[in-house]
Amino acid sequence: MAHFVELDQNNTVTRVIVISNDDILDGNGNESEDVGIQFCKNLYGQDKNWMQTSYNGSFRYKYAAIGDTYDPERNAFVSPGHIYVEEHDTFALPPKFPSWVWSSERKRFVAPVQKPVDTFRYLWNEDTLSWDLVEGSEGWRPWNA
Repeated sequence: MAHFVELDQNNTVTRVIVISNDDILDGNGNESEDVGIQFCKNLYGQDKNWMQTSYNGSFRYKYAAIGDTYDPERNAFVSPGHIYVEEHDTFALPPKFPSWVWSSERKRFVAPVQKPVDTFRYLWNEDTLSWDLVEGSEGWRPWNA
């Protein structure tokens, strides 16, 4: 199956469709994005802007979803709120605080000090660069919030 997205005038994904691989074959039997785009235009109108996306994220960074935007400079679909992290050549949510650092292992920004793992709740304190215990949070669990 081949996956295509419709983009609006701001390069925002407004629709995701699945078509048969047979519908993207050119005259030589090779898969062609251009053939797939024309197939989509024949279905939904010639004035629509279509682009192929990869279900397994093998091209254009990720599988596009409704609300994502297409970044033509990087030929990538980007989730809402994500930024390009140039030094790591990836997209991620921006750091929550200026002191947070990039974790190559987790592929996101994290606090420079690991949060304690126990039954209390903590909040990051940017002034002291540490985790502050939330009073009365003994036994707190995310599913209790």
